[in-house]
Amino acid sequence: TFGGNPVACAAAAATIDVILRENLLAHVEKVGKYFLERLKDLQSKHRIVREARGLGLMLGLELRVEVLNAILEAVRKGVLLLDAGRNVLRFLPPFIITEKEVDEVIVVLDEILNGEAGRIRC
Repeated sequence: TFGGNPVACAAAAATIDVILRENLLAHVEKVGKYFLERLKDLQSKHRIVREARGLGLMLGLELRVEVLNAILEAVRKGVLLLDAGRNVLRFLPPFIITEKEVDEVIVVLDEILNGEAGRIRC
């Protein structure tokens, strides 16, 4: 291992300074709560959604189907998603995401979930 690299330590210290100075943790808590509420709205609306869960800005939307098609469709619509296993959409947005940007993601997800639900029986 190469512990204690001065450049890496300086970068880490600068990152911590920005997080503290710009109060990013409070922002993450606020926007993360909002994002999770919006995902739970999708859960209430779409039977294809099994569970919305998360903490801060680490969020997941578990579906009753595999998520590969949903991820590919989201990318086509300009939203980058990850998977967590075969049936969970994983969201790891940057700390600076806004509620407006969360709303844009939710609109895309709603469209995709409508399409996915039409292809299967839940």
